[in-house]
Amino acid sequence: MSPLAPDPRLGSARRSFFERGAAPVGAVPDAILHSWQRCQRHGLLVDAQPNAEPLTDGRLRELRQRRERLWRQARPELEGLAAEMTHSGSIVLLTDEDGWILDAEGSTGFLDKAGRVALMPGVRWDETSVGTNAIGTALVEGRALQVRGGEHYFAPHGILTCSAVPIMDPHGQCLGVLDVSGDARLPHLHALALVRQAVAQIEHRGFADGLPDCELLRLHHQPVLLGSAREGVLGFRGGRLVAANRAGLALFGLERHDIGRTPYEALFEQPLSRLADDGVLLDRQGRRLYGLRQPRGTRRAQGAPAQRLPQAPPVVAAVPRGPLFDAAQQAQLDAAGRVLQAGLPVLLQGETGTGKEVFARELHARSARAGRPFVAVNCAALPEGLIESELFGYEEGAFTGARRHGSTGLLRQAEGGVLFLDEIGDMPLALQPRLLRVLQERELSPLGGGKPVKLDFALVCASHCDLPQAVAAGRFRADLYYRIADHVVTLAPLRQHPDRGAVVDALWQQLGHDQALPAATRAALAACAWPGNLRQLSACLRTLVALAGPGQPAGPELLPDVVRNGAADTVPPVLASTAALGEIAEAAMRQALAACEGNVSAAAKRLGISRSTLYRRLGAPRGG
Repeated sequence: MSPLAPDPRLGSARRSFFERGAAPVGAVPDAILHSWQRCQRHGLLVDAQPNAEPLTDGRLRELRQRRERLWRQARPELEGLAAEMTHSGSIVLLTDEDGWILDAEGSTGFLDKAGRVALMPGVRWDETSVGTNAIGTALVEGRALQVRGGEHYFAPHGILTCSAVPIMDPHGQCLGVLDVSGDARLPHLHALALVRQAVAQIEHRGFADGLPDCELLRLHHQPVLLGSAREGVLGFRGGRLVAANRAGLALFGLERHDIGRTPYEALFEQPLSRLADDGVLLDRQGRRLYGLRQPRGTRRAQGAPAQRLPQAPPVVAAVPRGPLFDAAQQAQLDAAGRVLQAGLPVLLQGETGTGKEVFARELHARSARAGRPFVAVNCAALPEGLIESELFGYEEGAFTGARRHGSTGLLRQAEGGVLFLDEIGDMPLALQPRLLRVLQERELSPLGGGKPVKLDFALVCASHCDLPQAVAAGRFRADLYYRIADHVVTLAPLRQHPDRGAVVDALWQQLGHDQALPAATRAALAACAWPGNLRQLSACLRTLVALAGPGQPAGPELLPDVVRNGAADTVPPVLASTAALGEIAEAAMRQALAACEGNVSAAAKRLGISRSTLYRRLGAPRGG
């Protein structure tokens, strides 16, 4: 690997902050700047020697014994990742929840170099001790983080580039951190994505023994991924969500703080006791989820599936649910279904939350391919450094960190079924020519060589942005657009629905569990413009159910301020204008962010979308 050239902007940012006392906003990621400011408040002097005294051997043994369960669950990934990192001159570190390094594996040469700055077992790398660093700052931020070279607070640590991801237990509490550290002079393009994957495996292993008095559900849109670390795992006790992994939370747009607060009924229609009788599970948005059920207190044997829910027969003509498909959308579904049946691609355009994936799944359910896979790929959510390998697959040894036996890739998993490329407008421009070639030839060659593989799938794409406008701006290839846009369906936003009250009534019938909806509450809900569309409205109604409690009226006092006070009873001027798709949603997001005084989590919850969507759409810095 070629050495990286020094970044002059980082040097200028350090001088601005440490010498002139200015805040170099935009010159370094916000997470780094906030960490530098915290370090100064802690009284850390940037020119002082970092406080990194290692524990004695005896105390380190005691620490490891107390964290033995974490070490045991993480050891396979620690060793596997270390083997992949050895030739790239990096090391893998495991810490506890306080930042104490429990174990270090990897390149012996870099282990020695890391030892010069006390990056070794028995040293505590929390932020208050050693300043800004990936381990300590990831613990403070509660999220994945990469800290590059001079972004570290103390100058001696500038030799490192570190990528760290917190490890969470099933109940959402932090157990520790997995970190990859290497030479800052070299690129570390895949490091953070690889650590994320390893942590997903560790967290998934935390559910293997079951949880006391807890019913576990393992769910995914694709049945072939059940049993893998990509399945969503939810644990329920007394009708309430008490445990979940990241994938399980992401399925429903939940955050860690929702664990312990979310009732089962807010997520699913059927009672838990009936799950064994239902084939494909339907969530409150009408999405189909394949499920496995792990009874209370049982251990899932290594490699053995949990109790599989009986599969429902293929649905050829699914009955639309609630307000998701009104008369206009029924006509759109019929037309798009005929196009798809003819082997032509369908493009769905619409704002965030208008139900593009629900529409695509309904197309699949009505098609002749209903009994074959529906593979949904969010082009904006795939790890940027691994998006090509995730889509097209790869052969063994194709790149650093490649799995021993390679990977088939997501496109081949859609064989015989429907491939849904969501947020295709956010696909990196450099990757678009290869996707175009695959779609034209219906054949792909995995990364690293291997024989070309023929593909057979129907194609549905979706985007929140105006793709013709993106083509004109040079952000999306014209030839790829014309390849995927044989038939374009535009899904109308909720504010344009002729009877929002009817939409509220239909959704409440699904979500309200026979509770009455007071007229004042219904009126406020119907008056709202709902910039987050059906997703935001559904999230608001689920919250109403949770706040009201069984048998209690869902009064208007339980509504968010923006709904209850009538602040959203009219569409803001920017929303009423002829702004392009995407601009409308972005305006609503910026307004929500301003109303929440920059609190991303609060703004995302208000809009009924995930934090990652808000970060991506607004370009909010997440830290390096």
